[in-house]
Amino acid sequence: MDVGVALEAPLPGALIDVADDEKTAHETPAAAEGVGRRRFLGYAWKGLAAGLAIEAGWTTYDILNPQPSGAFGGIVAAGSVSDYPAGAVKYFQDGRFYVASSDGALVALYQKCPHLGCRVPFCESSGRFECPCHGSIYNIRGEYIEGPAPRGMDRFPLKIDGDRVLVDTASVVEGLPHGAHSVSSEPKGPSCIASKAAASAAGPKGSSTEKESANG
Repeated sequence: MDVGVALEAPLPGALIDVADDEKTAHETPAAAEGVGRRRFLGYAWKGLAAGLAIEAGWTTYDILNPQPSGAFGGIVAAGSVSDYPAGAVKYFQDGRFYVASSDGALVALYQKCPHLGCRVPFCESSGRFECPCHGSIYNIRGEYIEGPAPRGMDRFPLKIDGDRVLVDTASVVEGLPHGAHSVSSEPKGPSCIASKAAASAAGPKGSSTEKESANG
């Protein structure tokens, strides 16, 4: 007896698979292009994020490590620590401040008198700051001694970076109140403003005496 083998018609799914394979084959270039575009955009976003991170880090470094500008309103380089032996006072015109050394410490003092804003010169003979406008006097650290000023001389933050002395003139620190003294306030010699006042007072008298002598 012959045994027959019945062959079933191909399942519909097989035809669908063949069609899907053909469709995929036709769509492969476009799909590859889409993947390439997505990959490119991914790399671009990663590159942008890395650039922003580097920029943020550099900005933070600039803020934490400002470079001296040499002018008022910024960081001013004021030489090295070795430039300031005890009792030394240096004036920086561009930065509008003095750096004074006393008892092993440095202080940066704003040149303006807290009274009415006159520039306060340092008197070498007395070892004190003496305002020629209204007579306010301060010790070598700018601490108030006498006169109409409402407080001691204002200050700027001072930083030692290695051996460099850096003064931040963008930030003004209000001077100490009356009575706050950390070093001696006694003069080491004649007062500059007192000497000038005495010379001014003696000048007209001396001229008058000379005229009288010349006439006599």
